[in-house]
Amino acid sequence: MDPDFLVLFYSYRINAVSNGQVRGDSYSEGCLGQTGARIWLFIGFMLAFGSLIASMWILFGGYVAKEKDIVYPGIAVFFQNAFIFFGGLVFKFGRTEDLWQ
Repeated sequence: MDPDFLVLFYSYRINAVSNGQVRGDSYSEGCLGQTGARIWLFIGFMLAFGSLIASMWILFGGYVAKEKDIVYPGIAVFFQNAFIFFGGLVFKFGRTEDLWQ
């Protein structure tokens, strides 16, 4: 599976759960309540780190270790995943949710 797809899926996953739901402030019903929100977030972070590690594996295993002359495709895959990963983190933790309530 392509790591780009996983990191996009992770970005949706972690931003679908609000910080209030994880803390238990605004979410008491539904599938497992606060625990379900935390499990959803944890699986999203596992996918994120897994896709970042997979992109490093593609970079180093496919291009750097084989000493190819052109390493651009490996670098492009890694940076694409890294930027989506850090963008998802900034969107999750760098915003306030006061306007939503």
